[in-house]
Amino acid sequence: MLGSGARRILSAHLRTLLRHPLAYLATLAYAVRLGAASHILYFAEAVVAGDHLARAGVTHFHTHFASTPALIAARLFHLDFSLTIHGSGEFNDVRAFHMAEKVARASFVAAISRFAASQIMRASAPREWHKIHVLPLGVDPRDFAPRPRADRSAGEPFRIVSVGSLAPAKAYPLLIAAVARLVEKGRKVDLTIVGDGPERQSIEDAISERKLDGIVRLAGSCNHDRVIDFYARAHAFALASFAEGVPVVLMEAMAMEIPCVATWIAGVPELIRNGIDGLLVAPADPEALADALEKLMDDPALGARLAASARSRVLDLYNLERNSARLGDAFLRVRKSR
Repeated sequence: MLGSGARRILSAHLRTLLRHPLAYLATLAYAVRLGAASHILYFAEAVVAGDHLARAGVTHFHTHFASTPALIAARLFHLDFSLTIHGSGEFNDVRAFHMAEKVARASFVAAISRFAASQIMRASAPREWHKIHVLPLGVDPRDFAPRPRADRSAGEPFRIVSVGSLAPAKAYPLLIAAVARLVEKGRKVDLTIVGDGPERQSIEDAISERKLDGIVRLAGSCNHDRVIDFYARAHAFALASFAEGVPVVLMEAMAMEIPCVATWIAGVPELIRNGIDGLLVAPADPEALADALEKLMDDPALGARLAASARSRVLDLYNLERNSARLGDAFLRVRKSR
């Protein structure tokens, strides 16, 4: 016997096939031509979502992550759609991601950074560039408010936190190497990595190989309150990534006035001005990462200046309420243009 979820999926497909048989079959063929086995699943998702939207009278919808099902649903149900492109994964293979076709079909495209906008432009026709708008993400600065911090005592370790999925792009082995360099120099430091993912075992191995057990800790996935607690106890936030969009975790740490060290990649320099809102270092350079962290250890006044500027930057440019309103304005412009 089919469960309620399976019945809803089957009903959506049967209803669409009976009402629009040619469009259903043509769009199924289109999904197959897109070139990956996963696109059959995307087609299945698109039919359910599109059927729901069409029956609700929706004529325009926006997607943040499910852009391929959105493209298929828009085609099958003759809906307008818009999308947000985050990066950096979407830029790894713009052909397989069907970037040009999505931009051409969309009413507008929200890019979360100038860097993202440049990569979308690179992958699409110049005649479509007018649709691309830089609409940054943001955080709630009331939720991520600074917490009182006592000055670090002489025997207290310098506490570093990093938050993100344990994925290759996050380059956690390089951050661990930077911490190992500090320990070798006799600096008292510890690192907490918050998050989980496919690289957990290799990261655990790197910690053991460098004899950093008890110095580097993997906290695993944590809820919102625990993440804020880790931020509140930290003396610095570090991000060693090879690839990013504009990391929301950096915005969170900046809003809480935690001095940040990050790699100079993609959209990160749009968020952090080097030497003003934080310290930026070249990617794949654990020595530079260690040196930047050591600079914060030795100069608390520098850390305080960077942290205060960082919160101001978030308030000015990455306020979630304000930036959500900007996205809402884009929806209204689309509606007025119809």
